[in-house]
Amino acid sequence: MTPDEVQSRIAKLRAEVAYHDERYHRQARPEISDFDYDRLKRELADLEAQFPQLAAGDSATRRVGDDRTEGFVRVKHRLAMTTLDNTYDEAELREFHARLVKALGTPELLYTVEPKIDGVAVSLTFERGRLTRAVTRGDGEEGDDVTTNVRTIHGLPHALKPAGDPLFAAMPDLIEIRGEIFLRDEEFQRINRQQEEAGEAAYANPRNLAAGTLKLLDPKLVATRRLEIVLYGLGACEPAPEGFDSQTSFHEQLKHWGLPVVAKFWTVSGIDAAWVAIQELDVLRRSLPFGTDGAVVKLDSFAQQKVVGYRGEGQAARKLSPRWACAYKFAPDRAETRVRAITIQVGRTGALTPVAELEPVQLAGTTVKRATLHNADEIARKDVRVGDAVLVEKAGEIIPAVVRVLVEKRPPHCEAYVFPDKCPVCGTPVVRIEGGVAWRCPNPECPEKVRRKLEHFASKACMDIDGLGEEIVDLLLKHRLIRSIPDLFRLKVVDLLPLKKSGEVWAGNLVNAIAARRTADLWRVIHGLGIPQVGAASAKDLARRFRSLEALAEASLNDLVQIDGFGEKTAEAVRTWFNEPVNRALVSELLEAGLRPTPPPEAAAGGALAGKTVVLTGTLPTLSREEATAKIEAAGGKVSGSVSRKTHYVLAGEDAGSKLEKAKTLGVPVLDEAGLKALLGET
Repeated sequence: MTPDEVQSRIAKLRAEVAYHDERYHRQARPEISDFDYDRLKRELADLEAQFPQLAAGDSATRRVGDDRTEGFVRVKHRLAMTTLDNTYDEAELREFHARLVKALGTPELLYTVEPKIDGVAVSLTFERGRLTRAVTRGDGEEGDDVTTNVRTIHGLPHALKPAGDPLFAAMPDLIEIRGEIFLRDEEFQRINRQQEEAGEAAYANPRNLAAGTLKLLDPKLVATRRLEIVLYGLGACEPAPEGFDSQTSFHEQLKHWGLPVVAKFWTVSGIDAAWVAIQELDVLRRSLPFGTDGAVVKLDSFAQQKVVGYRGEGQAARKLSPRWACAYKFAPDRAETRVRAITIQVGRTGALTPVAELEPVQLAGTTVKRATLHNADEIARKDVRVGDAVLVEKAGEIIPAVVRVLVEKRPPHCEAYVFPDKCPVCGTPVVRIEGGVAWRCPNPECPEKVRRKLEHFASKACMDIDGLGEEIVDLLLKHRLIRSIPDLFRLKVVDLLPLKKSGEVWAGNLVNAIAARRTADLWRVIHGLGIPQVGAASAKDLARRFRSLEALAEASLNDLVQIDGFGEKTAEAVRTWFNEPVNRALVSELLEAGLRPTPPPEAAAGGALAGKTVVLTGTLPTLSREEATAKIEAAGGKVSGSVSRKTHYVLAGEDAGSKLEKAKTLGVPVLDEAGLKALLGET
């Protein structure tokens, strides 16, 4: 290439990398795969190294990886969070080993090999054994304080288990422990089903969904998404670490403290053994319940790590990478196939979801016949046509997706796909809500919508009706025994006898199971109605506030907005749903059919905090968050995750963060633990 061509290519690559970096790290909505993203960064880095005189100016490769976003307090890491060098090549991995052998003067090197979890990097600070702060990587020097959201993670203790074994280290005064936050595959699929039913864009993969969830400003919503975490790395430690001098011993220390660690861990001698471990992991990862995009190889000895140090020392943290570690990335599983047809699925809200029907192809050990196309805009953006040759990839190793159309292999006379303007099930003209991505069937009696609504209502997440799964719902609809949700409560044993050979036993069990849910918890009924924007957590808030379906149906928009944590969008969705005559009729029919939902227990009448909303922040001297919550609720109060003008008190402990600052700004009274106990009449 000529100098002008090199400069032009560098400028173009910088713009591309910056664009995809914004989509990947800040928006958690990437448009290309990790493999293609890494390929762009590698090409840019190589050109900048080869032609430094033509690459003057700030390089996009020096800015990638910054996940800081608006709305969060920025916190400086005590010890910088660096980035790993990536490779997809065995030869480069062996070059990594050769450099270490030369630097350390010995061929006998111990390595650790562990799965590279496809998640979001985070640093947890424990002071005197208690979790006080959680911060994202950010730009390596400082990140966003996400402590409140991280505290919702099930399985993460808020205090380290004290040392009771002389083989393990004493509790440090302060320690930063690095790890990765992720979502299991089944949770990712559950949330995407909800997205598509609501007519919202599906998430590309679990990593992006985990990243987006961690940056939500509503901890209650975060808690409903079941984030998980593994810990594996050491940051700052005061005083200097004693009792662990290697990655292996530190891994054992983490387990002793009761912290979640990586599922598989190898300690091996030499690069040959490390390569064997990587190949074992490549086979094992397909059976793991979470995404792994590679293997991390590290020098085991902390002393040797210190000797070889970091590439880019003396520069900003975002430019640092450890010489003693690298990530071997697995190439994505891709396969070429052809689109036989594009079919449309109709969800319970009427959202039309397009699916590519493919010529069967082997991908990641399974036969793939279908791939999601998400929505009409996605089809148009990728220009997917029936007859096209396409590359398919398992997004996050879970859901097959069309990555790219191979335009050069497009057959002659292959016409652009025209998204249907009528529901493929009932023929009703479809509509699109302004600003939305989904086209919907507005017909309330559309057979497919009815079926999906019945399945949702009976599901474990909602009414949890034993024995009423998809197969039985289909059977009841096929024989016209039900047409809507209220019909379930009108079923009789005699109606069901002809449907199955097991006859009376099966029929009696199903009728009894449905009857037993006539008094189900009110929040389950509300969730089962399928109101847009209302999940389990919001349904519980509505049940606590209104205590009956009748009261909820009459609630005004102003009543709904008053609920702590409800924004205008959610409140409007609830009010709009109940304004529809067909939905009002549904509620009336359910009550006429004998549904008598059980409201939540009354808040303690006359309690010291009756009707009060309290927000917790920081670490209390003696009470855990769960204990403090129990005391507040026992006194008639409600614990919320966010501070607003409707908050009555903020209960603040040590290392309280942005919630305390917001309370002061809004003039919300602040209590410490002693103040809470005094308010409750405790000594």
